[in-house]
Amino acid sequence: MATANPMFTVAEAKPDKLRSLGIIALNGMFDEMDAEGVLRQAAEELLPDDLAIVSSFGADSAVLLHVVSKVNPDLPVLFLETGKHFPETLAYVETLKAHLGLTNVLALHPESGDIERFDPKGNLWETDPDSCCHIRKTEPLEKVVSGYGGWVTGRKRFQTSDRGVLPHFELTSDDRIKVNPLAYFTHADIETYKAEHGLPEHPLYDKGYKSIGCAPCTSAVAEGEDPRAGRWRGLNKSECGIHFDFNGKIAAPMSQSEKTLFKDGEFKADPWRAWAEDDVAADVRYTHVPVTVFLEHREAFLASPHPIGLQVNPGEKVEDVADDLDRFSSVAINFPAFTDGRGYSSARLLRERYDYKGELRAVGDVLTDQIPFMRRCGIDAFIVTHKATREALEKGALAEVSHYYQPVGLGDVPAGTRPFLRRKDT
Repeated sequence: MATANPMFTVAEAKPDKLRSLGIIALNGMFDEMDAEGVLRQAAEELLPDDLAIVSSFGADSAVLLHVVSKVNPDLPVLFLETGKHFPETLAYVETLKAHLGLTNVLALHPESGDIERFDPKGNLWETDPDSCCHIRKTEPLEKVVSGYGGWVTGRKRFQTSDRGVLPHFELTSDDRIKVNPLAYFTHADIETYKAEHGLPEHPLYDKGYKSIGCAPCTSAVAEGEDPRAGRWRGLNKSECGIHFDFNGKIAAPMSQSEKTLFKDGEFKADPWRAWAEDDVAADVRYTHVPVTVFLEHREAFLASPHPIGLQVNPGEKVEDVADDLDRFSSVAINFPAFTDGRGYSSARLLRERYDYKGELRAVGDVLTDQIPFMRRCGIDAFIVTHKATREALEKGALAEVSHYYQPVGLGDVPAGTRPFLRRKDT
């Protein structure tokens, strides 16, 4: 990834504030600049070779994509091919590519394993549209956008009340720059621009579809209705989850210091939460469920289409859920303060005996000197609240351990090792 403007790249707490001030400065400097000027500034000055366009190829997408074609038709344009689009939308992608000369349109698909696991019948949108959006939109986009310093959207203030204070430049929770060249366009501006430049209309627009997403969750709107009233009609939902809005109503931006999940070498926003006493087994999603709770409501959890995780507390046996491990996208092993090492044994059992391939995280009293041992037992994610441990991870300053007393890993387990730790093939 190319290096962005230095004012946006320092990762510690104080520079985070400077990044935020930098975004305010950008909006002040370019507040009255037109859409082409905003995009050109972002693509050529702020983030050269480090910027992607995200387009739904919906009702108004031709306007932003026309601006893209004027600035640089080779800019990467990311299209989330969710597998749920109208056929008219897929045809419109090809129409605009040809009409505007866009040479770098990339279709992003959801992971087939996620679809097979959580939406095998293709009807997750009926019962859990948030999880459907997460699997089909948020996760595929995050994986690609993480390779860029910033990305461009076609959002506009007039679309919903939640977008009413949308600026040209935003700072996302992972310190990337989000650019909204059309933020100040009105509905009349959009219509005028399309007419003046002879842009092809989305085939469904004249049928009353003023905001177009996936087919199952999009309906036509009546005269005078909010343009996005047809998205997730009747549900308390107005966004798919890929946007962090300036006013915080869609998803509150999270500062780097607030992130507690350390994974793949960095602190990240965490979509998971712990089980609460008033949770309902059939309804929870992205929740770590204690072993005892899972066993008590096993049939409900297995029947639920929602993504769930498992929490293993000291004394709980992973053997009891061995046949159901494929049901869990994440397993959290609890390490309470001043306890024994049962959490390490649970991790080893999951990785070595039961060949668990999903995320394995440590939660609880996670400290600097424990992490090398946790990693050795197969744990690859950590919830860190201890300040010194956080600083050590950020600086890559964990202590090195050169000698271990217990055999772990892919080699042979010597005779005499406690039987319950031996892999199933030994």
